Amino acid sequence: MNRLVAGAAALNQTPLDWTGNRRRALAAVSEARELGIGWLCLPELALTGYGCEDFFLSPEVGERALASLRELAPECGGLVVAVGLPLWYEGSVYNVVAVIVDGAIEGFVAKQNLAGDGLHYEPRWFKPWPEGRIERIDLDGREVPLGDLVFDLGGVRLGFEICEDAWVADRPGTRLARRGVDLIFNPSASHFAFGKQRVRERFVLEGSRAFACGYVYANLLGNEAGRIIYDGGTVIACGGEYVAEGKRFSFQDHVVTAATIDLNRTRLQRARQVSHRPLVGEPDELTVRRGFLPEWRGPYTTPLSEASDAPDRKEEEFTRAMALGLFDYLRKSYSGGFVVSLSGGADSAAVSVLVKLMVDLAVEELGEEGFRRKQGHLRLQGRPIMEQILSCVYQSTRNSSETTRHAAETVARAVGADYQEWDVDALVQGYRSMVEAGIGRELAWETDDIPLQNIQARVRAPGVWMLTNIRNALLLATSNRSEAAVGYATMDGDTSGGLSPIAGIDKAFLRHWLRWMETEGLPPVLPAIPELRVINVQAPTAELRPSEEGQTDESDLMPYPILDAIEKHAIRDKKLPLEVWEIMCETHPGHPRESMRAWVIKFFWLWSRNQWKRERYAPCFHVDDKNLDPKTWCRFPILSSSFRDEIAELERA
Repeated sequence: MNRLVAGAAALNQTPLDWTGNRRRALAAVSEARELGIGWLCLPELALTGYGCEDFFLSPEVGERALASLRELAPECGGLVVAVGLPLWYEGSVYNVVAVIVDGAIEGFVAKQNLAGDGLHYEPRWFKPWPEGRIERIDLDGREVPLGDLVFDLGGVRLGFEICEDAWVADRPGTRLARRGVDLIFNPSASHFAFGKQRVRERFVLEGSRAFACGYVYANLLGNEAGRIIYDGGTVIACGGEYVAEGKRFSFQDHVVTAATIDLNRTRLQRARQVSHRPLVGEPDELTVRRGFLPEWRGPYTTPLSEASDAPDRKEEEFTRAMALGLFDYLRKSYSGGFVVSLSGGADSAAVSVLVKLMVDLAVEELGEEGFRRKQGHLRLQGRPIMEQILSCVYQSTRNSSETTRHAAETVARAVGADYQEWDVDALVQGYRSMVEAGIGRELAWETDDIPLQNIQARVRAPGVWMLTNIRNALLLATSNRSEAAVGYATMDGDTSGGLSPIAGIDKAFLRHWLRWMETEGLPPVLPAIPELRVINVQAPTAELRPSEEGQTDESDLMPYPILDAIEKHAIRDKKLPLEVWEIMCETHPGHPRESMRAWVIKFFWLWSRNQWKRERYAPCFHVDDKNLDPKTWCRFPILSSSFRDEIAELERA
C-alpha cells in the first residue's frame, strides 16, 4: 500500500494529572482508530503535561511518566502512536517522544533543540540530545533505543522534529530528508500568540515541500497550567500542500485531525529534487526496523468544514483565546464562578464581557448540557448560567459619577451577571479620619493626592473579597498591561484578585476591542453588544479625585497609544531613553518633541520604580510576545539605577 492515513491530536492536559492525561490520550487513540488513522501523533510531554515546571526534576515524576506510558502502550494495538514524556537517562532528564508500534514501545526520540526564550525554560530541566547519537535503555528487561532515531515500519520511514526543532535554522528535518523519511511527526506544546498559527503553517508546509514528505503537527489545547493558553491548530501537509487543519480554540478534551498521505507522490517529488543528497552509509543502529504496517482503512481526510475558520483577525483570536483560558481556569481551579469589581470603565467591562463570551462560545460548541457537565463542580441550577457564574459589584464614593454607575449597571445587565451596588464612602472617610487623628493634621488634595486616591481603591477590596469568599469564587483583577508598565494601579486595590486575565494586553487594543464588540462582534454566535457604547464614549478615568478636576488616565500619564509604543521600543526591543525618544519623534511627528521627551522620561522613571508591583500581580494570560510578566517573560531588577544616566543624556540632547 502506497498510501497511509496519518493523524494529529490536540489534547487538553493538566500537569501531573496522570489518570486524566492518560484517559484523554486514550480517547484520542480510540477516535483515531474509528477514523481509520494508522499513524497518530500526540503532543509534546502529553503524559505529564508541559507545565510541570521544576517537578520535571523529580525522579518519581519520571517513574510515574514511564508507568503511565506502560499503561497506554497496550491500548495502541494496530497503530503507530507517538506520545511525549520526560525520560531519565544517566542522571539527566530528556524531553522525548515514545514510539509505540502495535502496542509495544519500540524506541524514544529525544529533543535536540530546547526552547529557552520568552516563557520557555526547558534548559532548566532538560538536556539537549546530540545529533546522530543512539543509546539504549533497559525497559522491563528489553533493550530499547533512545536518541536520534528513524523508524522503518513495513517500508515506511518515520522521523521526528519535536516542537522547537522545527523553529531553528538548522532543522533536524534537513538531515531526516537525507535519511529518506516518508513522514515527519512534530509533537509540540506551542503556546498561543497573535498570528502565530500562520507561522506554524509556514514551517509545516515548507518542511513538507523541502523534505518531500508528509508532515504531521500536533499541539496542546486549552489553559493547561494557568498562564499559557494553547490553541490546538493541528496541521497536516504533504509535499508542500496543505491537506488538513484541526479546529482551534476548542472546548473539547481532544481534537483529532486526519489526512491521507500519498507516499508515491512524495517519493516522486524527492527523486525529482536535483539538490537531494541521500545519506549513504548511515550506521544501521540509527534506524529501528519493524515489519509492522498499520492496516489500510482509508482514504480519509478530515473535511475542512470540521476545522475552525482559522481566525486571522486579532480581535477574534483574542476573544477565543481568552474565553478558552477562562473556561479552563474556572474548571481546573474548581472555583465557584467569577467576581468582578465593576467600575464603569473599560477594563472591568472588558473582563465581564469576556466571561459572557466564555459561556456563549462554550455553550455553542458543547451545548448547555455539555457546558454544565464540564463545569460539574459548579452544580449549576436551572437559572441562567451567567447569573450563577458572574457577580459584579459597583462600589461608589463621593468622587464617583452617575455616568460610571449607569455604565456599570448597563454592562452587568447586558452580560446577564448578578449585580450589586455598594456605597463605600463612609469606609473611606472612616480611614481618613483615623489617619488624620493619628498624624495630627487634616489631609488635603494639595499635599496628599496619592494617599487620598489610593485609599478609595483599597477600601473596595475587602468587601469584594468577602463576596468572593461567600461564593467560593475567583476574584478577577482588571489591570491591563499599559498600566502595569508604569505602575498606574493601586496595590491591594484595583489589582486585587486571584487572576488578572487582561494584564497581558495593552489598553489601546482593549479600547479598540470593546468598540469592535459594540459594533461587530462574531455573529451569529457572538452578536455585537451595543450597550458597550456607555463605556466607549467615556475617556478612561480612575475617578479617584474630586469630579471638578476632570481626572483622566491619559492626563495622568500620556496618550495610551504613545505609552504602548514607548513600551514596545523600551521593553520589547531593549532600547535606551535617547534612542526611544529619537524613534518616537520620527514615528509620531504630530506631537511636540518636548512633550515626547517628557513622556519618554516619565515612562522609564515609572517603569523602573514599579517593578515591585509587576512582581505582585496576579497570574495573567499570555496572549502576545510583548508580555511584562516577570515570572514567565520579562525579567527586570526590583532595585536599579532607574536609568538616571540615560535620562540625563536625553535631557541634554
